[in-house]
Amino acid sequence: MKFDDLLKLPQYSLPYAEKERILLDGLNELDEHHRRNCPEYNRLVSVLWPDYRKAETLADLPYLAVGLFKSHRLCSIPKENIFKTLTSSGTTGQAVSQIFLDVETAQRQSAALSRIMTHTLGPNRLPMILVESSALLKDRARFSARAAGVLGMMTFGRDHFYALDEKMELDEKGLQAFLEKVNGKPFFMFGFTFMIWQYLYQRIADRSVDLSQGIMVHGGGWKKLQELAVSNDEFKRKLREKTGLSRIYNFYGLVEQVGSIYVEGENGYLFAPNYADVIVRDPLTWEPAPMGTPGVLQVLSLLPLSYPGHSVLTEDLGIIHGIDDAAGGRFGKYFSVLGRIPKAELRGCSDVHASQVSG
Repeated sequence: MKFDDLLKLPQYSLPYAEKERILLDGLNELDEHHRRNCPEYNRLVSVLWPDYRKAETLADLPYLAVGLFKSHRLCSIPKENIFKTLTSSGTTGQAVSQIFLDVETAQRQSAALSRIMTHTLGPNRLPMILVESSALLKDRARFSARAAGVLGMMTFGRDHFYALDEKMELDEKGLQAFLEKVNGKPFFMFGFTFMIWQYLYQRIADRSVDLSQGIMVHGGGWKKLQELAVSNDEFKRKLREKTGLSRIYNFYGLVEQVGSIYVEGENGYLFAPNYADVIVRDPLTWEPAPMGTPGVLQVLSLLPLSYPGHSVLTEDLGIIHGIDDAAGGRFGKYFSVLGRIPKAELRGCSDVHASQVSG
């Protein structure tokens, strides 16, 4: 079963044993592809795993620490085939990752995101509020992670309303006009976590704004909210109490594997889609950690053809809670992200914006 076949299936529908077998075959093929076509990746694997030949389990696959995408030009296509270059978020002076996409990989990302979002939003495009400024989307050839995230999500909505102006001020009149226009029918909301909290929630918390028909999808960095002692549960509770918004879904993802996002289920845990998986590694031994034990998240995906982002060790801590036994009928692993590894660089899209604003 290939990547396209996995997309055609309902997401989260494969029992893990079957999914693991499919992913192992596909990721071994993908790893060989990148070793043939990306000399930098081949050298890194040769140095870090000198005896490596082929993975017998998913945990055996080579992985790149996410920081290597900042220090190395990792590209598996000729320069003339680069369609778009994505960059990670970074504060002034920080190196940023560069992710090189060809047309096929960009199309795979769009198709994968569509399957995931259809599972969350339903088959119909809804009127959409973007907790963002339209000024963000200027250079279509070279995108930041934040801009790429916004552009990717826009395709799942219609009649887009940008809630913020160029000065990041809330357009309250425009918001009210949007809500009057939808007239009590469902609508889609998207934004990065800290920005929703600071630029939307905090500015309407003392007013009567009814968002009860909204479906909110949000993600990005949590570091700034953790500093403010705002947990995921508190974020949801406050929005529900003040606006009536109850369908709120956090997601986890990174630009080094954009398109492979992990969206919350109804139980509040994150789920891996059919074509992706996660491993939690013990930070002392780098062996896979036992179920229920915190460690460093590694993310796996069949999606990236144009760059070797198929197996990435992140700078985030996570914990796997279970496999195939989640309420709601979803199969596969479900997990939580616990936060950044201590002293890891500030990388989350909304965290970077927060640091720029406060700095």
